[in-house]
Amino acid sequence: MRTASPAAMAIVKATAPALEKHGLAITTAMYARLFENADIAAMFDRAAQESGEQPKRLAAAILAYAKNIDKLANLGPAVARMVARHIETGVKADHYPYVANALLPAIRDVLGAEAATDEVLAAWGEAYWMLADMLIAAESQAYAEAEAA
Repeated sequence: MRTASPAAMAIVKATAPALEKHGLAITTAMYARLFENADIAAMFDRAAQESGEQPKRLAAAILAYAKNIDKLANLGPAVARMVARHIETGVKADHYPYVANALLPAIRDVLGAEAATDEVLAAWGEAYWMLADMLIAAESQAYAEAEAA
């Protein structure tokens, strides 16, 4: 399982104020990119997208992650809810690169290249894959337990 370096964690924590201010714009831009893939778009609740509920939930989750990246135990209940929702909707490990490829450019699109430098995006890439690996492992275990039941 990948981990984010201390330097990456510090950068991610330092971006929390920008996420607080621009998180909804980032997640809205991310979903626009993600939904260019019709198969991925079909996995999502369209009503939650159109109402803005899903982008708001994701923006809040990303902000919580940024603020707690060095205290991941604080995120346990939120991670458990994400895993359960991902199991319900059929998220698999091979979906995570699509999200990374939509999220990281969305951060740059919204914040601009001066704020979302290569260093910032690299830190968020490390942070994304650290969380993705945790989710993938938990989801894999949940899928295995469901098959065994």
